[in-house]
Amino acid sequence: MGKKLEETKKLIDKTKLYPLAEATELIKQVAKAKFDETVEVHIKLGIDTKQTNQLVRGTVALPHGIGKTRKVFVIAKGEKQKEAQDAGADEVGYEDLIEDISKGAISFDILVATPDVMKDLSKVAKILGPKGLMPNPKSGTVTFDIKTTVAELKKGRIEYKNDSCGIVHCPVGKVSFENDKLVDNIKVLVEAVSKAKPSSAKGQYIKSIAIASTMGPGIYISQNI
Repeated sequence: MGKKLEETKKLIDKTKLYPLAEATELIKQVAKAKFDETVEVHIKLGIDTKQTNQLVRGTVALPHGIGKTRKVFVIAKGEKQKEAQDAGADEVGYEDLIEDISKGAISFDILVATPDVMKDLSKVAKILGPKGLMPNPKSGTVTFDIKTTVAELKKGRIEYKNDSCGIVHCPVGKVSFENDKLVDNIKVLVEAVSKAKPSSAKGQYIKSIAIASTMGPGIYISQNI
């Protein structure tokens, strides 16, 4: 990809803040990989990541999904199991699933659990935690509202959170998406991150927004979207 990347970089003006629709069109032009590249958004925030009350984290349902079918497993009891099945969960269980996880059988992308099973699920926290798969109330994966949660996750709900440098990185679709769909998804994500501004954060909150495909160069976009 070396020569191809150099060629695509020439198409991008690094001194320019592109209008969103123009930037998403350009993303398609510079995506040269032989696979359907993921489009990612990178939002640099004016927060102090050393202050726990300034950390940004939440979930947002993208209107057009991310172009990937994710396997959602649910650990719950009684009626909530049927609720999960009706909502489209790929697999539902309780002690049997926890036992499978303890043996290293992890074939899901997202694990959802009801609060009443978390005590038992904590037994496999050391397995799930390092993989980023442990259900968490902050990411909306520990809940009694199984029906809504599973439906949104299957449709395209994603989690966003800042890294140690104060940057939020999120997938928002594929380069094969229609341009309008990419634009819609990015607008919804940026709006969600904007609303999640910590009350203790001072000064300019969103410093910059860039978009890029998996193998392509970054394109900075105007915040007036």
